[in-house]
This record gives sequence, C-alpha cells and structure tokens, in this order.
Amino acid sequence: MATAPKKRTRIQVENEASIVASALDVFVEFGYSGATVDRIAAAAGMSKANVLYYFGRKEDIYIAVLERTLTEWLDPLQSLDVDGDPQRELANYIRAKLRMSRHASHASRLFANEILRGAPIFKSYLENELRTLVDAKCAVITEWIKQGKLVPIKPVHLLFLIWSSTQHYADFAPQVQALHDGDEGTLYKEAEEFLVTVILRGLQP
Repeated sequence: MATAPKKRTRIQVENEASIVASALDVFVEFGYSGATVDRIAAAAGMSKANVLYYFGRKEDIYIAVLERTLTEWLDPLQSLDVDGDPQRELANYIRAKLRMSRHASHASRLFANEILRGAPIFKSYLENELRTLVDAKCAVITEWIKQGKLVPIKPVHLLFLIWSSTQHYADFAPQVQALHDGDEGTLYKEAEEFLVTVILRGLQP
C-alpha cells in the first residue's frame, strides 16, 4: 500500500513561502538565467543547503513562484459569476486586476518575462489549467451575450484586452511613471475610471 505523504509542519510551510517570495524578487531582477540558488538563499536569509532541502533545483523554485503568481492573478477571474450582472462582474474584475498591477507588479513582470521567453517551463500549464479556466469563463461571457446583456464579441479577446490594459501599468511601470504627472494613487484611480468606462460602454448592447 502506498504511504500517505507526511503533513508539513508550520515551519516548513513558512520556510517554503519565504523562499518563494524571495525568489520572485531575484528572478525579476536577474532573469531566469541570472538567478542562482545562492542569490535566492541570500535573499531568503537561509543557507543554500536549506533552500535545496525544500526545492531540489532552481527550476523547481521557479515553477513554484510561477504557480503562486498564476494562482493569485487568476483568482479574480474564477469569481466571474454567470448569475451576476455582467457590468458589475466585469468592472470588479478590472478593478481587481489593477490592484494586482499596483501591489504585485513584480509578479506581473515575472510572468511577462516567462511569456516573452516562449514559456519554455510553463507552457504545459498555459495549455491545460489556464486553457480550462479561460474556456469556462468565456462560456460565462457567451451566456451573457445570449441573454442580450452584452454586445456580440469574441469572449477571449475581451479577456486579452483586460489583461493587457491592466497589466501594462505593472509591466511598463517606468514608462507609465515618466509620462504621468500625478502620484501613484491618482494614476491608478484614473486608470480604473478610464478602463471601466471605456470597456463597459463598448460592451453595452
């Protein structure tokens, strides 16, 4: 009979979380090639041997960071409810994505870098788990269209638009900051008002 996996202790869970959080900053700063286990260990305040106890190789750490990033970034998409008002549901989704761009910009840039590299490590996830979720939420949008609540559009392009417009503020932060005269709070307030207004008006039947 197969032995059930041992339950991780609180310390183990905390150490893994610390490694993943520290590795995010290292991967963003140095890229996948430039990031090393030594650098990740130093950032986490641990020995290299201790990091390798939890993750056998750099690729395992990278995958864990990407998995955490995708879980957090896709959680708001999970909440799109077919029984809800589409204008409210989509407005809430846009706002959630902008909050993540503001407060988790490193995660957004890491994911963008992985995509620009051709997603060599995470391609399977994109083609399977992500595809399954997107198909399900496109079905929700399609149902709203059938009910006459939205104009006829290709749902996946609506998701692409929301992703690209909201994540732009994280992925191109230096450019955004150079061209915007207000503070960060004003920037994101204006972005929220603009994107919600433009996207939702374009979807009104």
